[in-house]
Amino acid sequence: MAPFLCMWIAAFFGVSQGCPEPCTCVEKKFGRQLAECAYRDLQEVPAGLPSNVTTLTLSANRLHALQQRSFLEVTQVQSLWLAHNQISAIEAGTFAGLLHLKNIDLSHNQLADFPWRDLHNLSALQLLKMNNNQLARLPADAFRTLRDLRSLWINDNKLATIAQGTFDAMRSLSQLQVYNNPLNCTCALQWLKGWAENTLISIPERDSISCAAPDSFRGLPLARVPDLPCAPPSVQLSSQPSLDSTELHEGFTLLLHCSATGSPPPELSWRVQTASQGTEVNGPSVERPRQDRAAGGSKQSAGSFVIFKNGTLLIPNFSKHEEGTYTCLAANEVGAHEVSASVALASSESLLEDLLRNKLAGAASKPGAKHCSQGAQANSSQAAEKLVIIYRVPAGMGRSGGGAVLEPWRWTCLLWLVIVLPW
Repeated sequence: MAPFLCMWIAAFFGVSQGCPEPCTCVEKKFGRQLAECAYRDLQEVPAGLPSNVTTLTLSANRLHALQQRSFLEVTQVQSLWLAHNQISAIEAGTFAGLLHLKNIDLSHNQLADFPWRDLHNLSALQLLKMNNNQLARLPADAFRTLRDLRSLWINDNKLATIAQGTFDAMRSLSQLQVYNNPLNCTCALQWLKGWAENTLISIPERDSISCAAPDSFRGLPLARVPDLPCAPPSVQLSSQPSLDSTELHEGFTLLLHCSATGSPPPELSWRVQTASQGTEVNGPSVERPRQDRAAGGSKQSAGSFVIFKNGTLLIPNFSKHEEGTYTCLAANEVGAHEVSASVALASSESLLEDLLRNKLAGAASKPGAKHCSQGAQANSSQAAEKLVIIYRVPAGMGRSGGGAVLEPWRWTCLLWLVIVLPW
């Protein structure tokens, strides 16, 4: 009788030892334990759970948040049931250490976001229930390591779109519930329509996978949305003056124009990389992203340029500060494309040679050009000196406060004395 009594006492303590008071812990085969903590009106995960717990039930409580420390005591857990709580926040890293997790149920909570990177560690996961939450964002790589996942529930959330390729890595997936989301049935979602038609995965309630936008498709099942004329962006970059045939000199006005086609019409942005700064400017609504002149300085500060709504970038007074790479980026729901131009000043020797050889005659003949005082021409038959008149726009002239060149022909005169050999 005594040995039997000892075994009973040992079994009793084996069941109850280390189990927090609100929960019931039951020994299972092979040293595993079930911790039953559902319907206990808990506001946080109880401390003191046995380390060999493999099934932890916390459903139907009043949990509001989960922290990194919430499951540190139960790293062997394989099934974690958290449905029907009030969870609205989960700290990054909360699930990252639960490497043996196979089943997790977070349905019927108030999650508007989720630490998606935690899933990258859970390669053993087979069931993931996140339905009936407030999730509005689903990263394209959220499930990239879940090759053994068999059932995914993301229905009844706030998802407006799902990126192409989101489900590709889940080679074992057999059931996908994605209905009752306010889908925006544009070009970005055309792939899902075709994928759902051809996949062998079970997708229940397909008529409830419907459109909330645009208005023309509101309430229409995705499967009945007509094929849309979708095309990725194509981009062209032009310049004035042409970068292929013109050397850029100090004070020049450089205009880069970006034109893009695609369906839907792509949005444009500029990425500027100079020696002193790198910046990305979204467009086309941005008007004038520029820095003010340095206090007391005569030149514009690094990266001084103007962006217009039509995709044009204007450098009103090109200098060493503006040397760099200018990239136009175009993106729509189907894809993205970019094209770049590298701009740099010509050498100072090239400046004098270019002015003397190419610019003198053209500048003097431009409409509205003003000549200097009378007697400016030298008599080449009487002297070994020749007075040359050169017209140019000096830095800071002819520009409004917005940086645009308003009066390109307001020329001024400079007298350059050039020593030449007798004719």
